[in-house]
Amino acid sequence: MWGLVRLLLAWLGGWGCMGRLAAPARAWAGSRGHPGPALLRTRRSWVWNQFFVIEEYAGPEPVLIGKLHSDVDRGEGRTKYLLTGEGAGTVFVIDEATGNIHVTKSLDREEKAQYVLLAQAVDRASNRPLEPPSEFIIKVQDINDNPPIFPLGPYHATVPEMSNVGTSVIQVTAHDADDPSYGNSAKLVYTVLDGLPFFSVDPQTGVVRTAIPNMDRETQEEFLVVIQAKDMGGHMGGLSGSTTVTVTLSDVNDNPPKFPQSLYQFSVVETAGPGTLVGRLRAQDPDLGDNALMAYSILDGEGSEAFSISTDSQGRDGLLTVRKPLDFESRRSYSFRVEATNTLIDPAYLRRGPFKDVASVRVVVQDAPEPPAFTQAAYHLTVPENKAPGTLVGQISAADLDSPASPIRYSILPHSDPERCFSIQPEEGTIHTAAPLDREARVWHNLTVLATELGEELERGWVPPLVAKWSTPAAPPQISPVGSPVGIPQDSSAQVSRVQVTIQTLDENDNAPQLAEPYDTFVCDSAAPGQLIQVIRALDRDEVGNSSHVSFQGPLGPDANFTVRDNRDGSASLLLPSRPAPPRQAPYLVPIELWDWGQPALSSTATVTVSVCRCQPDGSVASCWPEAHLSAAGLSTGALLAIITCVGALLALVVLFVALRRQKQEALMVLEEEDVRENIITYDDEGGGEEDTEAFDITALQNPDGAAPQAPGPPTRRDVLPWARVSRQPRPPGPADVAQLLALRLREADEDPSVPPYDSVQVYGYEGRGSSCGSLSSLGSGSEAGGVPGPAEPLDDWGPLFRTLAELYGAKEPPSP
Repeated sequence: MWGLVRLLLAWLGGWGCMGRLAAPARAWAGSRGHPGPALLRTRRSWVWNQFFVIEEYAGPEPVLIGKLHSDVDRGEGRTKYLLTGEGAGTVFVIDEATGNIHVTKSLDREEKAQYVLLAQAVDRASNRPLEPPSEFIIKVQDINDNPPIFPLGPYHATVPEMSNVGTSVIQVTAHDADDPSYGNSAKLVYTVLDGLPFFSVDPQTGVVRTAIPNMDRETQEEFLVVIQAKDMGGHMGGLSGSTTVTVTLSDVNDNPPKFPQSLYQFSVVETAGPGTLVGRLRAQDPDLGDNALMAYSILDGEGSEAFSISTDSQGRDGLLTVRKPLDFESRRSYSFRVEATNTLIDPAYLRRGPFKDVASVRVVVQDAPEPPAFTQAAYHLTVPENKAPGTLVGQISAADLDSPASPIRYSILPHSDPERCFSIQPEEGTIHTAAPLDREARVWHNLTVLATELGEELERGWVPPLVAKWSTPAAPPQISPVGSPVGIPQDSSAQVSRVQVTIQTLDENDNAPQLAEPYDTFVCDSAAPGQLIQVIRALDRDEVGNSSHVSFQGPLGPDANFTVRDNRDGSASLLLPSRPAPPRQAPYLVPIELWDWGQPALSSTATVTVSVCRCQPDGSVASCWPEAHLSAAGLSTGALLAIITCVGALLALVVLFVALRRQKQEALMVLEEEDVRENIITYDDEGGGEEDTEAFDITALQNPDGAAPQAPGPPTRRDVLPWARVSRQPRPPGPADVAQLLALRLREADEDPSVPPYDSVQVYGYEGRGSSCGSLSSLGSGSEAGGVPGPAEPLDDWGPLFRTLAELYGAKEPPSP
């Protein structure tokens, strides 16, 4: 029996893949019908542990892959084989009677490499297990059905130019999904399809390397290399895949700079100041980035003194600039050499050097009209203070370098001397004072003096007009040119230069010493003789050194209440004499004389106020004599408070009375100043009635110039603001009737776009028409507008409120007897 099973397994899966599963005989001792106790021995049932199935198998389906058989099965049909686990019933099926296992569809090892299943033999009638369940594996056997792929491709790599042969560039890696443990399906070999002879690839590792030396970036910067990976060890029938590698040669400093020409010529005017650009030089370097950066220098000494060269911000061009002022008259050209050198040099490529180049430069200096040149770069002059106007301060001198014989005119820039303290002689350049100077007010004066070259215009006889002003009868005139700021016409081509002139005002002893501050001090009435009361300091506004020492002297004589002691350091001590000052209400005024030791000596007298006060034991002031005098008069603090309270009450009453009177006057003034159209006039005089023609002048309401017919044209809108103000035209005389006059005024107010619309006319000389009561005005009594009498209406029907009025106007006169 076991021999047949062994042969079957060897035919299906091979003897080397078999495994064994054993079950104890005790558990199945009764299955053979032997009564009695179970024997303690082990008996084999079925033996296997794995089967194999080829992936992508294209044979007829289902495909038999193995057979299960147990020695319990005696061929009687009582044994049933069951299969459970991964793919059981769908991918794999088993014949319950024979134990044959079939696969129902094509399998892919790359999706699932193996399946784990569980087999068991049970009794067909009772489903009682005849054997314990056993686990086995079905492996999917690989075939070469997947080509190699490069998951990270395409690749980009960089390698320095001029690299040696074999320099590593990049490593490419292909992946084959086939089983690497079975056959050569996943064994890859790398080859170069495109890129030879510049690059090579290691067949096993896929490392790309340079294959030739001295690859030059300036010749070819980029290479495209095609790498192929083939399985089956590269043999015939293997699958392959390819990828591209873009190799870029990075730059190295292997090229020295080179000037495209050996001689450069430039020109520059002599008036060009330091820093003026003369020209650019560029040495060509085919390298890139930092490898092409250059530094320029001047080799010859004469060129380096007058010119300088630097590199621009890009590090490529040399900027030739003026270093110091040029002079056409002294030198008209410069010749020197300029060197260009790479700033970064790789020692590995020194054999390709030297990494520098030299070119010749010639700079021609061009003549240009130059402004006058002063003999000094700046002038420093001095003048004593308090000198009379016209005092000579100093002289400024300038010359024309192009034409030394050309006349020069001098002037002071107005804004540098806003107070007009100085004047300058135009032809000679002498500076004089124009007003007395005070050192204590201003020590330094900074002037800007202009020197103007007149040139050909003066040679043709033109002289700038001059104006002379005398400050004092004894002072010389202040002469200044008129016209342009420098005394030349605006269209003149004269050259102008300027220089700074600093004038220092020298000190003279013209200020008497005075106290540093007003001194108001006190002394206790119990002070001992000789006590220090106050230290007094003096101040002299003159410059230190001229009158630095100030002397003090106090009141002299036996009757002096205080003593002044000179400390000889610019201060003095106010002392209490041996005889104390008698107390009094008013403070003491101590006169002190101060004088300096200048030439001439000046003196002044100052006063120090000293109050004699009553002091506490600790020296603090309790009261001074004016307050003590008030207390001696018998006025206590309560009496003083009562007096102050009464005075305050009286002031409050006065203020209240004045406020009430002012409020009443303002109320009357408001009624008087209001617009006449808003007044309500009240009066007690009833007037003379209709016959009184002098009580009110009706002509004031009938202003012929104020009424005019409506202007032709469409009426103006009143619901929007007017966009332009309509000017009023003179109006012809209007109607004399008050009703028509008011109607015209009302229409004018309604249609005038320049003023807000009025709701009513507030001053009436005519009360209107249409009332059943008629007009009550004396202006239109007895008639309606137009003189047509209206219908009479009995006044008795007006009611009791108008009874008196009816008796006055409406009642018929009783018949005469």
